[in-house]
Amino acid sequence: MRGMTTAPERTPRTFKTIGVIGLGTMGAGIAEVFARTGYSVVGVELNEETLARGRSHLDHSTGRAVARGKLSEEDQAALLGRITFTTDLAEVKDADLVIEAVVESTEVKKDLFHRLEGVVRDDAVVATNTSSLSVTDLSTANSRPGRVIGIHFFNPAPVQNLVEVVRTVVTEPDVLEDVAALARAVGKNPVICGDKAGFIANTLLFGYLNHAVSMYEGRYASREDIDAAMRFGCGYPMGPLALLDLIGLDTAYEILETMYRQGRDRLHAPAPILKQMVTAGMLGRKSGRGFYTYEEPDSPVVVADEKTPSADDQPQLRHQIDKVGVVGTGTMATGIVEVFAKAGYDVVYVGRAKDKVEGVRTTIERSLDKAIQRGKLEESKKDEVLARLTGSTSLDDLSDVDLVVEAIAEDLDVKTTLFENLDEICKQGAILATTTSSLPVIACAQATKRPGDVIGMHFFNPAPVMKLVEIVSTVSTKEDVAETTRALCNTIGKVAVSCGDRAGFIVNALLFPYLNDAIKMLEAHYATADDIDTAMKQGCALPMGPFELLDVVGNDVSLAIQRELYLEFREPGFAPAPLLEHLVTAGYLGRKTQRGFRDYSQR
Repeated sequence: MRGMTTAPERTPRTFKTIGVIGLGTMGAGIAEVFARTGYSVVGVELNEETLARGRSHLDHSTGRAVARGKLSEEDQAALLGRITFTTDLAEVKDADLVIEAVVESTEVKKDLFHRLEGVVRDDAVVATNTSSLSVTDLSTANSRPGRVIGIHFFNPAPVQNLVEVVRTVVTEPDVLEDVAALARAVGKNPVICGDKAGFIANTLLFGYLNHAVSMYEGRYASREDIDAAMRFGCGYPMGPLALLDLIGLDTAYEILETMYRQGRDRLHAPAPILKQMVTAGMLGRKSGRGFYTYEEPDSPVVVADEKTPSADDQPQLRHQIDKVGVVGTGTMATGIVEVFAKAGYDVVYVGRAKDKVEGVRTTIERSLDKAIQRGKLEESKKDEVLARLTGSTSLDDLSDVDLVVEAIAEDLDVKTTLFENLDEICKQGAILATTTSSLPVIACAQATKRPGDVIGMHFFNPAPVMKLVEIVSTVSTKEDVAETTRALCNTIGKVAVSCGDRAGFIVNALLFPYLNDAIKMLEAHYATADDIDTAMKQGCALPMGPFELLDVVGNDVSLAIQRELYLEFREPGFAPAPLLEHLVTAGYLGRKTQRGFRDYSQR
């Protein structure tokens, strides 16, 4: 339209000098990040003693980089030469950006922001590295709250690529834009989020960790089994309880308490045992005792304590298992057949139609051929494995097996009918197992006249690859049956974890509420799906972000599991996120329909 003019293009800020206040582990790491990429840094500490400690942090960190060949001695000297160490706050007067990394105290941080008011230039950006406090609240201590922003680095800052850039409702758009560009300039991946306790990574991580603590506190599963379940079932680098010991139980308690006070989400209310352990001085690795016991304070080496299973506790085969039956011909059933046959067991597998039964053998042959090509299986072993397979369309052929594993559709009526049949067909003493991931095992057991012989044996997909099996005992399962099933897992090369018969068992009960929380975060427009995925992969070292995983699992499957968890526990926070319901209703189920949280049709 005639007469209209376009606004002149804004010139981005130029950052040359960075002030870092507080040179503890985190502050020293932030100073190193900027100095390494050519920025002048002014590092400020309270007194000469803490300043010397900060200098030592930097000497040690850069020295390790030199020892590992990641930094030359010349580059180390240049890096340290770009840092000015001082106890005088006035030295940051020419800084273009000042980041505080002092103690996690609102009062201390606000006092610092107030004092900075009379020191820094009017155009300087002021930032906090808080991991849980309100950036908005901190910004009120500055007469120009619009220039205040959160820049949350992850520990150790020189190594971790993620930075959460936290905007408040008054943060100036150009400040947000320029800080995100600066983060990219120093080799970090910035994710943008709003100002609420925990931001992206901690909000999702600590809800999951707190749930794991509650599971342990309720004696649903042992600490070892909870941790093994998440490592082997989800590919997480550490189990939740071991991770809490690394973070520090006092730190975890404070973060959860802050998150709960701000959001009033009951799932963030710290589990009572956390406060008890902190009060008792059981803070994790740093005190030498937390959920586990360590060789000494600050040691990563776990040592046996009164809760550690002894060698005498190793499960034994109390029942003779020579022949195994598998009911089903789908992906899971086929994988289970392959696992047992490879481990040396004769396997009878039963399907409804001859072509389905033949398909199982064909799939296993193809899998064995691939393993041979990759050098993971000797050619001579292929015929041995195939010779152990017997396919059938008649359940009656399971009459002499020692163990039956059903892996049919997740439909309780279909499963209970099958167990009625297995009860009539299978010999006395045979163990009857279900690989259900969400249905009550006790319902299958009650369909038989031998509920003590029925157990859950939840394999993970793909069964030949995934190491975890959840062994689910009902109130009726006999101990010798549970022990035999655990021992059998050891003989077939799997990691068995024991738990009771309730929705989600260990893995799904911890995983899906976390995924549901991520959906709620997206639904609230707090952050984008890409930023949430990046935060969890880079901030928490998870193999996949929540939305990547949801689209792989299938939103319909995820919704069904989340509904089961909600019905079982009646926890309001477990109610499926409306956005998940809407996507399923629309047929956006994930990769299998080419559209879920992302559109895969053009990829």
